[in-house]
Amino acid sequence: MFYTDGKLQYPVRVENPDPLFARALQQAIGGVEGEIRVAMQYFFQACGARGNPKFRDLLMNTAAEELGHIEMLATAVALNLEGAPLSLREEVANDPVGGAVLGGINLKNLLSAGLSAMPVDSDGVPFDMSHIYASGNIAADMTANVTAESTGRILAVRLYNMTNDPGMKDMLSFLIARDTMHQNQWMAALEELGGAQDVFPIPNSFPQEQENQEFSYAFLGFQNDGSEPVQGRWTEGQSIDGNGSFSSRPMQPLGEKPNLGRAKPNSGAQAEQL
Repeated sequence: MFYTDGKLQYPVRVENPDPLFARALQQAIGGVEGEIRVAMQYFFQACGARGNPKFRDLLMNTAAEELGHIEMLATAVALNLEGAPLSLREEVANDPVGGAVLGGINLKNLLSAGLSAMPVDSDGVPFDMSHIYASGNIAADMTANVTAESTGRILAVRLYNMTNDPGMKDMLSFLIARDTMHQNQWMAALEELGGAQDVFPIPNSFPQEQENQEFSYAFLGFQNDGSEPVQGRWTEGQSIDGNGSFSSRPMQPLGEKPNLGRAKPNSGAQAEQL
């Protein structure tokens, strides 16, 4: 069950409306780094979370928070679109706001939404849920969430640096701070699950003796000039999960050239393939 009291999670104010910035803010709503993505990701992870119920509560509470962030950003888009012309025949050549509409904002915000936000990215492409990761494995989901919050924070920082509007900077400073917390809370959840040595490799329920352990911790180089693979922490010393030792080696083909044989009759293949 969800509740709303009609109030914004954090104040949203725009001192100098900027339709171009409204378009940029759409990325934070419907882009692959945006709030729709994380809200739905955490929601579906929560719906499928098995085991200790506190992880479900952690995810569902954060999903609810992200819905509030969508509301904030949608409000910011609408406020930045205030003053934009409703007709392309209006005199806009000397109007910086109107000129911006004709010079680059997404006309969908005008034509389809009446100068309001939409569930689209900065190019007007609808978010299609293809970047929602809810695996049913709590450690895999928490790891994916760190990435989601990292890319979201990168986007928020870029937006912060794009605007000089004090109200927008204030709102974005809040969103950046929440991204900081969310990165840390997902990592804290991984730590509570046992940290790198107990969580990885994911899923930790699969017996490693059943995998081909010759390749479990070997970094493979695919250079064709005979040089050694690039060296780093990932090529020597104990593995991060503590279950092995890193090594490296040039990779040589271990299989044969594939030969699929002849095509089946009536398969639509050319006669030369049969």
